[in-house]
Amino acid sequence: PVFVVFRLVDLHSDTNNNEHHTSEISVTELIVRRGQAFKLTLKLSQPFNLGFDQLIMTVVTGWYPSEDLGTKSRFGVPGRSLHSASAKAVWKAELQRGSSPETGVLVLIVSPPADAPIGEYTLSASFKDKEKVLANFSVLFNPWSSDDWVFLPKEEERREYVLNEQGIIYRGGGDYISPMFWDFGQFEQGMVKICLKMLDLNVKYWLNPADDVSARCSPIYVSRVVSAMINSSDEGGVVMGNWGNDYSGGFPPTYWSGSYAILKQWYNSYYRSVRYGQCWVFAGVMCSVMRLLGIPCRVVSNFQSAHDTNKNLTIDNYFDNNGAMERESKDSIWNFHVWVEGWMRRPDLAKDGKYDGWQVVDPTPQERSEGLFCCGPASVTAIRNGEVDLKYDVPFVFAEVNADSVYCDGSRTKIFSDTETVGQNISTKAVGSYKRVDLTNTYKHREGGLTCMDSRGRSVSKPENGKDVNLKMIVSSDTSTTRTFSVSISVQAMKYTGQPEGNIQTEVTEQKLGLRLFVMQVSGGSKVNQELTAEVVFTNPIDETLSDCSMSLSGSGLMIGQEITKLPNLRPNCRFRVAVVLVPYKTGERSLLVNFSCSSFKDIKSSCIVNIKP
Repeated sequence: PVFVVFRLVDLHSDTNNNEHHTSEISVTELIVRRGQAFKLTLKLSQPFNLGFDQLIMTVVTGWYPSEDLGTKSRFGVPGRSLHSASAKAVWKAELQRGSSPETGVLVLIVSPPADAPIGEYTLSASFKDKEKVLANFSVLFNPWSSDDWVFLPKEEERREYVLNEQGIIYRGGGDYISPMFWDFGQFEQGMVKICLKMLDLNVKYWLNPADDVSARCSPIYVSRVVSAMINSSDEGGVVMGNWGNDYSGGFPPTYWSGSYAILKQWYNSYYRSVRYGQCWVFAGVMCSVMRLLGIPCRVVSNFQSAHDTNKNLTIDNYFDNNGAMERESKDSIWNFHVWVEGWMRRPDLAKDGKYDGWQVVDPTPQERSEGLFCCGPASVTAIRNGEVDLKYDVPFVFAEVNADSVYCDGSRTKIFSDTETVGQNISTKAVGSYKRVDLTNTYKHREGGLTCMDSRGRSVSKPENGKDVNLKMIVSSDTSTTRTFSVSISVQAMKYTGQPEGNIQTEVTEQKLGLRLFVMQVSGGSKVNQELTAEVVFTNPIDETLSDCSMSLSGSGLMIGQEITKLPNLRPNCRFRVAVVLVPYKTGERSLLVNFSCSSFKDIKSSCIVNIKP
């Protein structure tokens, strides 16, 4: 019988995962990175003669494994070449010192190649006509391997862009950049299955599953697939976008504080799109998936971000004779837009590595690319140099950061061209700290060789709820003659996407409130598996009673899932304390996120950093 020949299989999951930087994901399931060997021990029921016996091992991934596609590999112990000449992604195994073949104990060092497709694998072995499945395990990209296309040289950057489960997403406007903590949670329970299932549900897989699985050797291909799968504009996507005001059947985009709750809901609901998201939600979720798969990734926010629909690299604005913006132009400038950058080589663009490094990948569904709502990867180097003939989607991203804003009057005559407004304060979180890093110069050359900043609107302070907004207009003449002029001012409500909502007089535009509603503090033990208490103190700062109040707490490594607490009505200037007991289950620096909603305003967020010791 089979079980007599193969008596025991030890995958050494705990030590292997630790060496492969996957122990935060699991210590019981084997999860390895390509281009790096792992150990397993086989105990046979009889001696193994190195001179005569041979153990033949086979790894496969996908439903249609093939040596020619790199999704199947056969290798022998002792090391013998069993693959065909046309085989791709060839695996190998060696017998480690410490083995005891005469007693049937074989300690094997198995090496997946650095170009192996990522995914779920099955490892089997045959010995003297007896065959056994030894293990099911997962293979991820490897930023620690110099042979992998996602190799990132600096360890501190690998810790930030692969291993860090917390981060910051910047929102707001160019004059008031607002940081928001985001819990990526890429190593939470079940994330490997969730992310790999996402790959299996993409359109290209259903069209040609064998080629799709084979193509997962490339981070270029995988990042493009993930970009399409994060949004629901094509079949089976994770998040449904909503830029309106009706969020029935789901939650408003501002509700979310992290990716795991979204991805888990999508997976547990048998892949029904989660409602709802906007650009920062799409980007936050994609960053989590990329980091889990092993592609270094960071979230990037572009302020005054252009959306060029007709691919002419300009944003066309039309005004009537009274100065009011007309609705005819489909081009727009968003207050901000958020995408991600993935780190990878681009040998498809140049063999000398010119375009290697950070690549823009945008999961927000804006325009179709090769028939799908996806964008990128677009080389940041190519974007900066204006090389808009390169794939993927470089012209679209170039316009987002560098388009000219062209203004036309009611007769469609060009009256002004603004070359400076678009693409300001392009921001991401710093490595190893919570500071903001400005990436603008990596995306665009300085206008005219000088650092440019749009001074219009500098006199506009950050709006506060219930207070007037004061604007100052300075008019100057460049001639010495007296002139008569008239000024027509039109005030319009605008979405953050730059779309006008109509002329207003007494209406109020939606703006970020400068309210300090609550403070957080953590007390008690700060060690893993020991209780600690998080206390949140709410204060009602306005002159009306807040009703229908609720608070949600979340934080990967601190608590599993999300805890929602209903709060009593808060009278003006009254305080209310809420204490929640947590049991941290992961070490390191963790973010505790709180989200407060009531009848008067929704989704006011704050966060607290907690350092959990072993």
